[in-house]
Amino acid sequence: MANWLDPASTLGIMAVAVALLMIGGHFDLSAGVMTGTTALTVGIVAGQLEQNIWLAITVALVVALTIGFANGWLVTRTGLPSFIITLGTFLMLQGLNLGLTKAFTGTVVAGGISDAPGYDSAKAVFASTVTIGGQAFRIAILWWLLVTAVGTWVLLRTRFGNWVFATGGDEVASRNVGVPARRTTITLFMNTAAAAWFVGTILAVRLTSVQANTGTGNELIYIVAAVIGGCLLTGGFGSAVGASLGALVFGMTQQGIVYLRWDADWFYFFLGAMLLLAVLANRLVRRYAEAARR
Repeated sequence: MANWLDPASTLGIMAVAVALLMIGGHFDLSAGVMTGTTALTVGIVAGQLEQNIWLAITVALVVALTIGFANGWLVTRTGLPSFIITLGTFLMLQGLNLGLTKAFTGTVVAGGISDAPGYDSAKAVFASTVTIGGQAFRIAILWWLLVTAVGTWVLLRTRFGNWVFATGGDEVASRNVGVPARRTTITLFMNTAAAAWFVGTILAVRLTSVQANTGTGNELIYIVAAVIGGCLLTGGFGSAVGASLGALVFGMTQQGIVYLRWDADWFYFFLGAMLLLAVLANRLVRRYAEAARR
């Protein structure tokens, strides 16, 4: 359990944030590479510039929120699909990650994080383990449960949650009834960026060195986890718990293939198959639900 809950935890944190964004009717294709951007920021500021790691973590948070705000602002102001806007952000961040890492370190790796002042306290928060029943579990699993609980509460018990569902269901109609759709969209993009910062910080503190290509390609896995958990690609429907369950399925599949001694190259085949089955199941459920309402 500890082995498959570990990858599911970091994926689950991102999947919850991505699910909220998808419920709001948008995608963020830069979410994966943004985890690498924040991790590299921590590595460069703490490892290369030899600053306190908490300062590095704060700088990474500011960078992430700035990117998230830019994504949301561009989507709401230009009217272009979020798919296009965040694809551009993805490509720019991918180039920046590689270029700046080489400029600061001379290589494609930012290391030396464990030597930074304050590392021990940061490790206790982001990368420590908790012993349960004699087995060590990563603290990221507890953070994942907390994020899922908070995400569920926000969606079901707050006015902002109602705004998210309304914006994703019909943005024009939601504006007509007074929902601040633009502000909601920008907040959702910033929330996804904050989750990317959190996961990036976990990776940086845990691994103590970060590759320039960290996180690249994971954005599709986050979307798959959210869709497997019940989020509609068209927006307006989904849950934080469902996204977490999708991440759990991902973690079990990723490790289960290894335990069964199957070729790990087949993993993405199973991931794609799960995505197709989830989309078809969602479509059938929605069709029956609409028929029942009539």
